[in-house]
Amino acid sequence: MAPIDPHSFTDSTQPSTSHISLSLYFDFSSSIIHASALISLTNPHSGPFFLDTRSLSIDSVIDPQSKTPIPFSLSENVPIKGSQLSVSLSNHSSFLVTYTTSPSSTALQWLNPLQTFNKAYPFVYTQCHAIHARAVFPCQDTPAMRIRYSARLNIPDQLSAVMAARHVERCRPINNEAEELACGNSSWSAPGRMVEEFVMEQPVPPYLFAFAIGELGNREVGPRTRVFAEAAPELLDAAAREFAGTEDMIKQGEKLFGKYEWERFDLLVLPPSFPVGGMENPRMVFLTPTQIKGDASGAQVVAHELAHSWTGNLITNKTNEHFWLNEGFTTYAERRIVEVVQGEKRAALSIGIGWRGLNDEVERFKDNMEFTKLINNQEGIDPDDVYSQVPYEKGFQFLLRIERQVGRPTFDEFLKKYIATFKFKSIDTETFIDFLKANIPGIETQIDLKLWTEGTGIPPDAHEPDSSVYKMIVTLGNEFKNGRILREDEVADWQGQEWELYLKNLPKSIEASQLVGLDSRYRLSESKDYEVKVAFLQRAIAIGCRDYYNEVEKTLKEIGRMRYLRPLYTALVQGNGKEEDKVFAKRIFSEAREFYHPIAQGVVESILAKHL
Repeated sequence: MAPIDPHSFTDSTQPSTSHISLSLYFDFSSSIIHASALISLTNPHSGPFFLDTRSLSIDSVIDPQSKTPIPFSLSENVPIKGSQLSVSLSNHSSFLVTYTTSPSSTALQWLNPLQTFNKAYPFVYTQCHAIHARAVFPCQDTPAMRIRYSARLNIPDQLSAVMAARHVERCRPINNEAEELACGNSSWSAPGRMVEEFVMEQPVPPYLFAFAIGELGNREVGPRTRVFAEAAPELLDAAAREFAGTEDMIKQGEKLFGKYEWERFDLLVLPPSFPVGGMENPRMVFLTPTQIKGDASGAQVVAHELAHSWTGNLITNKTNEHFWLNEGFTTYAERRIVEVVQGEKRAALSIGIGWRGLNDEVERFKDNMEFTKLINNQEGIDPDDVYSQVPYEKGFQFLLRIERQVGRPTFDEFLKKYIATFKFKSIDTETFIDFLKANIPGIETQIDLKLWTEGTGIPPDAHEPDSSVYKMIVTLGNEFKNGRILREDEVADWQGQEWELYLKNLPKSIEASQLVGLDSRYRLSESKDYEVKVAFLQRAIAIGCRDYYNEVEKTLKEIGRMRYLRPLYTALVQGNGKEEDKVFAKRIFSEAREFYHPIAQGVVESILAKHL
């Protein structure tokens, strides 16, 4: 076996998948998908062929032409990877797998009606990054293998479906279609069912496979953008207002990075349990409702997911060990877009918050500095467990360092050439460095490229922000220890980012009474901007200010975004002499667990296991 990815059973000596045709029957009563996957290969193959699966029950593998069975075996579950499906092929270029998903699929969250906004119909959605596509369909689940796919989703007719793919049609299922598709369910053509068909014509890494099904509505916000969400007018209207500037961002992205290759850039606001801030699924970005802040500042996450349309979706890291190629580039691209669309001040604040976050992450990994490297060894490591801001912010700092060395005009030309050269490809850091040296001769004598990509911590030539707004807010934060409370005229025009940066730069050794005094004036613990609220609550927990533990509990029970769960649960359980906090955290998790997405459940469980 010649593995190409520490998180996958994919074998480099075997052909790659060129296309997957999926038929998916959604059984909401059992939280199961009855499915078939027609898998086509780049060339015929004889011998074993390996696919990744997780918690899938494989019913059969057949030859689609002769309808004869093909021998297969499914291994025992391997931690992190799941189970290897081995299919014994004899000069086959395609084969059909029928299977069912598990109610405990790590990629799927099934919501009952009471967990939705309107509380009338169920809802289901995917989150496949980083290695969870295998929990929806058997595949070579590595970003090194890009696939095209089509999908037919059989759903109750009261619901509608969206996918990160082009919508083809919505129609009634055809009689006997289930037998032809071999999806193993005689209810395919039952009354009260609809089929939604989609196609993804560009090759994408499997983690970008995405769908959502529920009672959905939408609002048009631009010539190539609709905002989708649960069909509640107030939610849809708020989302449309927040993201009204999307088309300006797309146009700016095209100026900076070249043509937008994905035709549509639609947005889906998911229920509060969605575990990430945004997921860059092509054509249909998924967003947490915490991005609807009421002042259009939530559009910055949209800028990030849009930037992925070039860096991440168009050019992809070959494995998660090179994740910075996705996120460092995208963070850089996001801030360039924000700088033009929202102004230099917004971009400077974002860089300042990122710098603070990078320093905090280096502190978090002080006992395992491997994960402060841009290229890191993830053999035997669950990528969800070591997810951090390092690939985002250290990667951003690396690209900023190159820009400072060669000048922005030269770097902009380099970026356009880089994207045009590697679009629709998956690459590693070595490929990028070779391209950099070939196109900016002598760069390796001016910047220590090895230190930046393979060294631990923050390199000495990284660039702490020096903007006036950043310095002013950091100074104000430092002065808080001496009793300096912000004047109202100083914060009159502050939005969430200013408050977030301020809170993150408060001294560690402050009194509970000082924090209460700050909150009594500015009501930060009740902020509708969760970045502000969670930064405040994290500080309250750290200094043992129990006045806010009711707000901590409420927050942990109403939002499933890991960016907030991780720091709040960690603050509650880390350190000695915190038995009361640990009991508190354990109780909240036991009560909130079913609300969280399976990926978020796993992250919180690993935090509690480490400290309890």
